[in-house]
Amino acid sequence: MEILEFKSEYFNLKDTLDCGQIFRYKSINGGFLVFSGDFVCKAYQNGNATIIKCENKDYFENFFDLNEDYQKINISALSSPYEIVKKSAELGKGIRILNQQKEEMLFSFIISQNNMIPRIKTIIERTCLALGEKKIFDGEEYYTFPSASVLASKDEQFFKDLGYGYRAKYMVEVAKAIVCGEIDLENISSLPTKELKKRLLALKGVGEKVADCVALFGFHKVDSFPVDTWIEKIYRENFSGKLTDRKKITEWFLSEFKEFAGYIQQYLFYYKRSLEKYEKN
Repeated sequence: MEILEFKSEYFNLKDTLDCGQIFRYKSINGGFLVFSGDFVCKAYQNGNATIIKCENKDYFENFFDLNEDYQKINISALSSPYEIVKKSAELGKGIRILNQQKEEMLFSFIISQNNMIPRIKTIIERTCLALGEKKIFDGEEYYTFPSASVLASKDEQFFKDLGYGYRAKYMVEVAKAIVCGEIDLENISSLPTKELKKRLLALKGVGEKVADCVALFGFHKVDSFPVDTWIEKIYRENFSGKLTDRKKITEWFLSEFKEFAGYIQQYLFYYKRSLEKYEKN
C-alpha cells in the first residue's frame, strides 16, 4: 500500500468528485473509494491534508493532477471581470480536473447523453458488475471498468437490457471502432484540441458536448469548454448571452477564458448546481 499526502487548500475531494467529471466513486468511512479503469484508491481529508491510499502512487498522482499549480489557476479566475466567475472560483477553490482513463471517459459520456447523473452512475455500475473483473482493495470488493474489446463482444440487446436505451447501439459501434483500430485513443492524445475533437466527433453517438467532455476529462485538454443545460443557463443569466447554438456558445467561452477555459467551466458548473441545490432546500 502506498500513501500520497497533499495540502487541501487547492484539493477538495468532495468538490472534485461532485462536479460532473467522474461517475465511479462512493462514500466510505468519512472518505471516498475512487475508481478509474482497473485502479482504485481510498481518499479522505485529514485536517489540512488530503490523504490517498493506493497501490499505484504514480497513477493517482497523475490522476488527481497533483503536479499542476491550482493556486495560479484559482487566482486567475478570482481576477476575472465577471462576478459569477469570481464567486464560482471562491466556492470551487479545491476543484481539480482529473486525468481519467480515456476509454472509460468516452463510454461514460456516451452514457451521459440526455441522462441524469444518478442514472448514469447506475448504468455504469451495472456494466462493471456484468463485464468487469472482480477485485479486492483494502478489504473492499469492486469491479473494474470493462475494456473496449470486452464491450465489443456484446450485442446491442445486451446493453439495452442494462438500461442503455438508444445509447446501446453507440456502445457497440464505438467499442468495435476502437478494437478494429478505426480510432486509437492513445495515438490521438498529442493532437491539438480541435483535431482531437474532430476524431471523436467522427464516432457514432459522439456530439459536441460529449466530445468536449471526453477531451477535457479524458485527455486533459483544458482548452475545452463543454456546454450542457447548466452552462447554457449560466451563459444566458450571468453573461447576458444571446447565442442559441451550443457550439458557438463554447467558442465564445473559449475566446473569453482561453487557456483557463476548462478550469473555469468546472468552477461555473459546480457553482450553479450547488446554488440550485441550496435554493431547493
